[in-house]
Amino acid sequence: MKIGLFFGSFNPVHTGHLIIANYVLQYTDLQKVWLVLTPQNPFKKKESLARDYERLHLLNLATDDSPNLIPSSIEFGLKRPSYTIDTLTFLTEKYPDHNFSVIMGGDNLYSLPKWKNGDIIIKNYPIYVYKRPTYELGELENHENVRIVDAPLLSISATMVRKMISEGKSVQYIVPDAVFRYLEGSNIYKI
Repeated sequence: MKIGLFFGSFNPVHTGHLIIANYVLQYTDLQKVWLVLTPQNPFKKKESLARDYERLHLLNLATDDSPNLIPSSIEFGLKRPSYTIDTLTFLTEKYPDHNFSVIMGGDNLYSLPKWKNGDIIIKNYPIYVYKRPTYELGELENHENVRIVDAPLLSISATMVRKMISEGKSVQYIVPDAVFRYLEGSNIYKI
């Protein structure tokens, strides 16, 4: 089975994440997209993250009616911080019948040479890249394992969502309905 891995902190998951994941699923040869929740991205401060299982719960709520968008907590049991190559190696060994690909934004493709074993990632795994405004794709744009996907983008970020919530603003329509309902009744992101 061809599985696309869409890594993220999903802090919180928002409509933009789901639009990209669904678009890649619909317009490529991938059969499923696993939304891999990263407990600790080596490039982000841990203090700004909601608890792992809170973010996972929101991801489950967001994808509950999407059988081919699968939340994954696989990195919860791996060494932290989470490095993509370590997760890919683990999944490739655990699921030898699956063919894994990586889904990433153009900003990540640009910085991939600086990642831990970025050269091994691009050599061994197809990478589906959605462009982001104002970011160059860099030297890897024409690599044989890079597939550019013209996914529709919304100018939404998890940082914006968290800021709106902390200011008492509504994030209805910016996050999936089930996530909105849950956040309305919780203290997550309310500072």
